[in-house]
Amino acid sequence: MAPRKPAPAAQPAVAQKAKPPARASSGQAARGADGRFLRRGGADPLLSTDRRAVSVVHLSAELAPFARTGGLGEVVSSLAAYQAAAGLNVSIVVPLYRQIRERFANLELVDDPFVVQVAFQNHGCQLYRLPAADAVEIIAMRGTAPPPSVYFVDNRELFDRPGIYGDAGGTYADSAQRYAFLCAALMRILPRIARAPLILHAHDWHAALAPAYLRTWYANSDFHRDVSTVLTVHNAGYQGHYPPETMAEVGLPGALYNYAQFEWYGRVNLLKGGIAFSDAVTTVSMTHADELRTAEGGFGLHENFLLKGDRFVGILNGIDQTRWDPNRDPAIAAPYSREDVSDKAICRLALQRQLGLAERPDVPIFVMTARLVQQKGLDLILENPWIFNADAQWIFLGTGDRRYVEGLRALAARHPDRVHVDTNFTDEMEHRLMAGGDVLLMPCRYEPCGLTQMRAQRYGTVPLVRRVGGLADTVHDGVTGFVFNEFTAAAFAEAIARAIVAYRDRDAWYRMMRDGMARDFGWERSEERYRDLYRTVLSAR
Repeated sequence: MAPRKPAPAAQPAVAQKAKPPARASSGQAARGADGRFLRRGGADPLLSTDRRAVSVVHLSAELAPFARTGGLGEVVSSLAAYQAAAGLNVSIVVPLYRQIRERFANLELVDDPFVVQVAFQNHGCQLYRLPAADAVEIIAMRGTAPPPSVYFVDNRELFDRPGIYGDAGGTYADSAQRYAFLCAALMRILPRIARAPLILHAHDWHAALAPAYLRTWYANSDFHRDVSTVLTVHNAGYQGHYPPETMAEVGLPGALYNYAQFEWYGRVNLLKGGIAFSDAVTTVSMTHADELRTAEGGFGLHENFLLKGDRFVGILNGIDQTRWDPNRDPAIAAPYSREDVSDKAICRLALQRQLGLAERPDVPIFVMTARLVQQKGLDLILENPWIFNADAQWIFLGTGDRRYVEGLRALAARHPDRVHVDTNFTDEMEHRLMAGGDVLLMPCRYEPCGLTQMRAQRYGTVPLVRRVGGLADTVHDGVTGFVFNEFTAAAFAEAIARAIVAYRDRDAWYRMMRDGMARDFGWERSEERYRDLYRTVLSAR
C-alpha cells in the first residue's frame, strides 16, 4: 500500500495556556512543577512491590459528560472519580471530539504540539487538560481529594467530526486509524502526565492497541517497562474487526497476525489483540464474565477469555448514589425516600401530564430508557403488540435503529392514550422516568452490566429484566423485580402479566419498591475490587 500524505499538524483548539502551578489555598490540593496534584499526607492506597506509589491512567473513547453514547463514558468517569476519592493519583485520556471543543472552551494547552507516527503517517498532535476547578465540578467529586486529571488528545483531521463513531452516512471508515492514533499518542504522553510505576487501564476495543504498542514499540523503554496493563471489556459485541492489511496501517508487524493474537477468522480483531497483550482483563459483572467464557456467550472470543485464567475477572459496575437519589434530585417533581415513598405519586402524575397520558393512578407505568437496538430486546416488545392493549401505560426514551424507532412510533400512533415515544434523550428526562415510572423494561438479549436497573431500584421503580449478565447479579426475582429466562416473546409476555397483576397488590408492591431502594449499588465496593486486581497485576511483575 502506498504511503499517504502526512496529516497537517493539529491546530490549537483553544487559546488558553495552562496556568503555572499555584500554591494550594485552604481546602485545595497543591500542584507540583509539572502541573500534577501532590498527594496529601497519609498512607498511599496503591504501592508497587518495591513500595513506590502507583499512578492510574484510564484510556477511553468516551467520557461522561463530555462525550458518550452509552454506559462506557459514565463508568470511566465514575470509576476514576471514586479512585481519586480513595486517594489514588488518577488521570483520564480521551479524544478531543468536536462536541467537546464546542462545549468546553477553556481547556488548557499542555506543552507544544508534537508528532505521532503510526505506520506510514505522521500525525500532528496537541494535548489539552481540563482545569482542575472544572474537574472537581464536572467529574462530580465528593470530599476534599484531588479530582482525576482529564486530558484530551487533539487532531482535527481525525476527531473534528459531527459524531463520535460515525455520522448520518454510517460508521467512519477510518475508525481503526483514528483509535490507533489515540493509542499511539497515549504512549508518547504517558511520561508527561504520570509517574511510573503506573497502571494503564484501557477500555474496550478503541483502546485495545495501547497494550500491544506498549509491549512492542516500547519494549526497550525503561519508563514503559514500568507500566502494567488492565483491559476492561464493557461490551464484547463490539470488537474492532478489519481486513488483514489493517495490521500494517496501525503499525504492527505481520507476525502478530496469528491465531493467538490479532487474527480472527481471516480478519484483524483489535479487541482480541488487546486481550492477548494485557496483564489482566475484566468485564463489568460476575455473571457476564461466566457468559464470556462460553461458546454461546463469548462472541467468538471465549477461548481467549478462558486462556487468561484467573487474570480475567468480572467486577460489577456501580452508580453514583449521590446523583441518583430521589430525596435530593432537582430534576423530579417531588423528593421522596425509602422511609416515605408517598410523593412518588406526585412524580407519576407530573410525568403523565408532561407526556399527555391519562392521569390514572391505578395502572402501572412501564418505562424504557435505552439505545433502541437489538441488544436491548426491542424484538420482544414489537413481537408482543397485544401487551399495549393491557391496562397500563408505556414510555420509551432513546434513539437507535430505524426499524425499532418506527415500530414503536407506529404503536404510539395506534395507542396515543397509553404509549409515548421520545427519541430526544436527556439526562433530566431519564431522571423523571426513574421517579415517575413503576416498572423498568430491560428484556435484553445480552447485558454485560447495565446501570439503569440500579438507578431504577434507587427510585422505587421495579425492574423487569431477562436473567443475563449484570441484570442477573442486581435484580432478585419476586423481591426487587421480575426476572425471566428465555429470550422468547412468550416468556417476556408472561413477565409483563406478572408485573401488572403484582401492581394491584399495593402492600406487596410497596415492599418490593422499598427492598429495591435499600440496595447498595455504590462504587466504593467496586473500586476496592479494582484496586485489589491492580495489586495482583503489580505483584506478578
